[in-house]
Amino acid sequence: MFDLEEELKKLPNSPGVYLMHDKQDQIIYVGKAVNLKNRVRQYFQAGRNVTSKIEQMISLIDHFEYIVTDSELEALVLECNLIKEHSPKYNTMLKDGKGYPFIKVTLGEAYPRIMLAYEIERTKKEERNKVKYFGPYTSMTAVKDIIELIRKIFCVRTCSRNLPKDIGKQRPCLYYDIHQCKAPCAGYISKEEYRKNFGQVLDFLNGNFGEILSMLEEKMKNASERMEYEEAAEYRDLINSVRHIAQRQKITSSELADRDMVGLARTKDEAVVQVFFIRSGKLIGREHFYFKNISGETNVEIITAFIKQFYAGTPYIPRELYIQEEIEEGELLADWLTTKKGQKVLIKVPKKGEKERLVELAIKNASIVLQKDAERIQREEAKTKGALKQLGDILNLIGLNRIESFDISNTNGFESVGSMVVFENGKPKRADYRKFKIKSVKGPDDYASMYEVLTRRLAHGIREREELRRNHKDESLGSFTKFPELILMDGGRGQVNIALKVLDELKLNIPVCGMVKDDNHRTRGLYYNNVELSITENSEVFRLITRIQDETHRFAIEYHRSLRGKAQVKSVLDEIEGVGEVRRKALLRYFKSVEKIREATVSELAEVPSMNEQVAQKVYQFFH
Repeated sequence: MFDLEEELKKLPNSPGVYLMHDKQDQIIYVGKAVNLKNRVRQYFQAGRNVTSKIEQMISLIDHFEYIVTDSELEALVLECNLIKEHSPKYNTMLKDGKGYPFIKVTLGEAYPRIMLAYEIERTKKEERNKVKYFGPYTSMTAVKDIIELIRKIFCVRTCSRNLPKDIGKQRPCLYYDIHQCKAPCAGYISKEEYRKNFGQVLDFLNGNFGEILSMLEEKMKNASERMEYEEAAEYRDLINSVRHIAQRQKITSSELADRDMVGLARTKDEAVVQVFFIRSGKLIGREHFYFKNISGETNVEIITAFIKQFYAGTPYIPRELYIQEEIEEGELLADWLTTKKGQKVLIKVPKKGEKERLVELAIKNASIVLQKDAERIQREEAKTKGALKQLGDILNLIGLNRIESFDISNTNGFESVGSMVVFENGKPKRADYRKFKIKSVKGPDDYASMYEVLTRRLAHGIREREELRRNHKDESLGSFTKFPELILMDGGRGQVNIALKVLDELKLNIPVCGMVKDDNHRTRGLYYNNVELSITENSEVFRLITRIQDETHRFAIEYHRSLRGKAQVKSVLDEIEGVGEVRRKALLRYFKSVEKIREATVSELAEVPSMNEQVAQKVYQFFH
């Protein structure tokens, strides 16, 4: 038993990290402290001054644990790692958790290569000049385009052969044949000439495009004069590609520094952080990141959370980080980034000039993203929550959220199946979809099949609820315990009456609504409480009903098709004496289809692994 008062007394006067747990032992908050005793006790003091979000978190704390560190910097590192690992609900969480690609250049090899890399490998100081990284790039497509372009222009190798040790051991690969490699593996180019050519690759990656463009334009002109127009067109395309990449890397600073410019824009509950990535004085890309549920948190807290979470995960840290306002932990975070990078890192707030303009530009871009996102969310809410409210108004239902829709699919009664799809807040909740293989009904009887499906679904939920209650467990832990506020039937009066019969037998009170179809099997209205209600075709509620109907059909038909396919294979091949599962699979793997098996001769059938002449004869006789 966790005794809060006793545990608070045991807290040390040391730096460290504390973890708050709820009753399910989930970590709901991770924090760091210069003094654990003072910091943790503050959460439980009367008259505490905290945000409503933290107040809610405190109400859920069942117990806490802590880890003592030697310094505040160690506590910061541990805090960042634990937040990344556990994603606690009440920490300000960065939604985007992506990594960024680099271009890796193996300068330490006799015949250097370029390749894609997802992180910067830690190397000893004396080996750092053997590998060079360019990036990070915010677009994987951009990296692949650059590598492909370099291969086409400079014909450098991208293979993993050990050169010069393996020179001459294998014939050149396809890239030599298509003129995208000089084949150093076959000794067709000397080490000195290859490395001289590779120097142009480094110039290209450093953004020096002028000489390369001049060289390509000269080659295009010469090819045109020789009337080699296809070759000239290839050079033209290469020139356009180089110009496109050059346009991406606009000069933004006269100083050849690596820096990130961070700008924040927010509403009451959401925030967007925009980052401009500047490498060697060039803007190589930008990215934005979302924060949700930030009501009551300051800009400083959001920026601090962003720095901790983003730079804990990114493989590259710039020399300078510019933000829009001073943060309390600025010096500590700079020390942490310095330790991670192995070089001095500065966190600054620019006051004037170009750097201030770039931060303001990042803030402006963050505001645009936030505005567009708000418009998108508004449109999405009109399609989902707005449509759900309209449906509730039409049916006079308050608090409508979860809808379960049911359908039956069969072919003349063959392999009848039922489907249940679930929509919550106007969106499909696919984790709650369920499939039912009809067990008690023979032949094409949709009403009887629907009766079985609804009975199984609802009775299962009742049993789960009772079992969980007996064991004093939360009802939400069951897979069927959550009942809908509305059952939607893919049909009119008949289907609704079947559902009402099941509900009456199980003593449940859930509204049931039928979808009334027109001659084209499209919903024209709703059947509810013995009345047909019309709905306007251009309304959001009509579109929502249509989406639910289409999804219910898709899910049922998809399941039925899979069962029908399995049953057809089994009914045809497994009826043949001597053909079991192994031979059935071997036949299908060899011939690809039952039709091809039907057309095969005895000798062809006997060639299949696991088959013999006797069984092949039986297969042939079965089809003929």
